[in-house]
Amino acid sequence: MRIRSLGVIDDAVVELSPGFTAVTGETGAGKTMVVTSLGLLLGGRADPALVRIGAKSAVVEGRIAVGPAAPAAVRAEEAGAELDDGTLLISRTVSAEGRSRAHVGGRSVPVGLLGELADDLVAVHGQTDQQGLLRPARQRQALDRYAGDAVSVPLAKYTAAYRRLRAVAAELDELTTRARERAQEADLLRFGLEEIAGVEPQPDEDAELAAEAERLGHAEALASAAAAAHAALAGNPEDLEAVDATTLVAGAHRALDAVRSHDPVLSALTERLGEIGILMADVAGELASYADGLDADPLRLAAVEERRAALTHLTRKYGADIGAVLAWAEEGAVRLAELDGDDDRIGELTAEHDALRAELGELAQALTDAREASAKRFADAVTAELAELAMPHARVSVQITQTEVAEDGGGVEVGGRAVAFGPTGADEVELLLAPHPGTPPRPIAKGASGGELSRVMLAVEVVFAGSDPVPTYLFDEVDAGVGGKAAVEVGRRLARLAKSAQVVVVTHLPQVAAFADRQLLVEKTHDGSVTRSGVTVLEGEDRVRELSRMLAGQEDSETARAHAEELLEAARSGR
Repeated sequence: MRIRSLGVIDDAVVELSPGFTAVTGETGAGKTMVVTSLGLLLGGRADPALVRIGAKSAVVEGRIAVGPAAPAAVRAEEAGAELDDGTLLISRTVSAEGRSRAHVGGRSVPVGLLGELADDLVAVHGQTDQQGLLRPARQRQALDRYAGDAVSVPLAKYTAAYRRLRAVAAELDELTTRARERAQEADLLRFGLEEIAGVEPQPDEDAELAAEAERLGHAEALASAAAAAHAALAGNPEDLEAVDATTLVAGAHRALDAVRSHDPVLSALTERLGEIGILMADVAGELASYADGLDADPLRLAAVEERRAALTHLTRKYGADIGAVLAWAEEGAVRLAELDGDDDRIGELTAEHDALRAELGELAQALTDAREASAKRFADAVTAELAELAMPHARVSVQITQTEVAEDGGGVEVGGRAVAFGPTGADEVELLLAPHPGTPPRPIAKGASGGELSRVMLAVEVVFAGSDPVPTYLFDEVDAGVGGKAAVEVGRRLARLAKSAQVVVVTHLPQVAAFADRQLLVEKTHDGSVTRSGVTVLEGEDRVRELSRMLAGQEDSETARAHAEELLEAARSGR
């Protein structure tokens, strides 16, 4: 992390070890600014009072290593952020006027996104800023991981059944809540299909009737024209002197036929005249038939117009032409069959819904049983850890409860009761603490003082090591009220936790700092600020000197130095 203009820190870089990092320094040197900085990166409240006097804004930048498939990486990429070689760059700026800005992976994001990422990145345990396992949802998740296959197997079955139940319930709700709309739609479809069936339209009937109506409306003119054309081609029996076209063409053909053998060109013309004569005779015959068959009956015209009106009524309502009307009828019949089948579908879905709720009740009961069995083992393990952390009389228990609902309230049956349920079962999991004999167990966030709470969370994290997915833990004042052997045990357990996660501890205890893989010293300059050179990594002799100061308040005390070296050696061998 790089921290600029935050509290007493002017400009400093904090490089954390992959394992256990201890942050030490004199009281008031700015050690807690590390916790505050991390809190800002995790979406904590932006207090303008944190901005260093004289500065316009405070800036905290963090580089966090994440895997490409990690939930935090996926969520950040969904927000438009980009990973930089397997790391996620996060920055938070707080102005002296109180405005706050956040950036993730080079993209400006709402501050709320930092809070979402925090759940999967860092668990902070301090006297006033508790996260992670203080949340009941995280407690339930961690207990499930602690339980292993005993919970994961029935939970996978439960989750699949729960998702199916949600899908069935959604479809049922859609069918039942829209029953009136669907009934109205069915009525309209049924009316339209009956109306079309009553008319019985045929494909292309509208075009054929339009042509017939046109012909019937001009029957007299058509008959007169056909008769005149026939007379011109074939002659008029009533006018024997008139010359018709067929007779003239026949005469021309005879004249050429007599001499066609003398010239091929003339022979070809003779053939064409013969063809013309045949064609004219055919046309004349068809004209006679057309004139004879032409129906000028006004009753037929009226019938055609009446039929056309019926078809036009359909095309106004159901399609541009009869083809479209018939297509609407075909689709409407299919849709009506679906709507008419809703009652059967509702019955099927209701039966499946009831069966799924019964199955979920059985699986929820199996989850409850598995969690209760694991919770007893877990509580005993945490209680044993607390005994080594200067809390010998503290007792931790796990409370697993369900919320009862009315019989028809949509719950599932667990333990003979109708209870509310969700995607992870029907259980509400909460860690309880009785810090002293005779005190009633209370939620861990309320049952312990600030110093005790950090130790409780340390004990919980050690027991859960490897089962909780958070990769980084930060403890502030985990050593409050602890000394001697208990302080050594705190350090040993932090080192144990650091084997499976990154651990950062702000501490005053040399017994704790001695177990760290890396020790950072925060110290002020003469003007009271912490600069880039004010956060240093202690190694070798420098680390011995700082531990001596923490032990005796004197860096150069031979006795303190000997004790510091002994403490470091004991920590190395006693991990």
